[in-house]
Amino acid sequence: MRTSFVAFSVVCVAVVLTLSACRRDAVSADGCPVVTVSIEPLRYLTEQLAAGRFRVVTMVPRGSSPENYEPSPQQLVDLADSRAYFRVGTLGFERTWMAKFVDNAPDLKVYDTSAGIAPVHSGHRHDGKAVDDTDPHTWMSPENVRLIARHICQALCELDSADAPLYRRRLDSLDCRIDSVDSVVRHELAALRHRTFLTYHPALGHFARDYGLRQLSVESEGREPSPVQLRRLVRKCRSAQVKVVFVQEGLSGTAARQVAREIGARVVTINPLAYDWPAEITGIARHLSDEP
Repeated sequence: MRTSFVAFSVVCVAVVLTLSACRRDAVSADGCPVVTVSIEPLRYLTEQLAAGRFRVVTMVPRGSSPENYEPSPQQLVDLADSRAYFRVGTLGFERTWMAKFVDNAPDLKVYDTSAGIAPVHSGHRHDGKAVDDTDPHTWMSPENVRLIARHICQALCELDSADAPLYRRRLDSLDCRIDSVDSVVRHELAALRHRTFLTYHPALGHFARDYGLRQLSVESEGREPSPVQLRRLVRKCRSAQVKVVFVQEGLSGTAARQVAREIGARVVTINPLAYDWPAEITGIARHLSDEP
């Protein structure tokens, strides 16, 4: 009898501790409330701040494009159990799906983590007319990520005001980590001689703006270049003495590799959608600084 009582008491204590850490109605299987984010870098930032108080789910899985991703029916069902949705705010699939998300889960709170971030434009024109060339990759900039982290922290404080002091302390710690990433990047790029690089997909506009770099891209308006455009790009890269060509994980980058062969540049694969945001940002800087 005493053994049964002790076992029962242990179970009760465990339940109480779980409920004290996760005090909400919409909860996951592990007892914690769920928040959903658009992409993996947002999951990294949210988990750094949430300290295990929320379970963070990513809408766009690895290997899928956030420009044209279509959520599965099961994801739409699961989204109804989320307390909130943290969006980048500028991605193609968000523009297509956010209204449907809200219709499907009317109680869902949606937070735009890129609010207040200055847009970066590529300057592309089509048939002599300006096009929507806004770079949606706001998280590829430590300066932007500082603001994104603040937005996420504010959202968590609103969702769980009892633990607000914890989230603010975690934000201070994350700010230090972002500062460290920024310092590493600036150190790597300080002596960089060739400050123009080529990407297949133009994902580094915010990064280039922050650090005084120039991004050229192979892809224009989501399309492969024509032979004439490709020859023009080769000449431009030669003139700018481009030494590094970035291709994005999951994209073929065939045309970018062709340009790299023509100009004798190194080809480097990057993943702007990687979960490990600090490693990805500092890795890009190191590849740029690794000049022959």
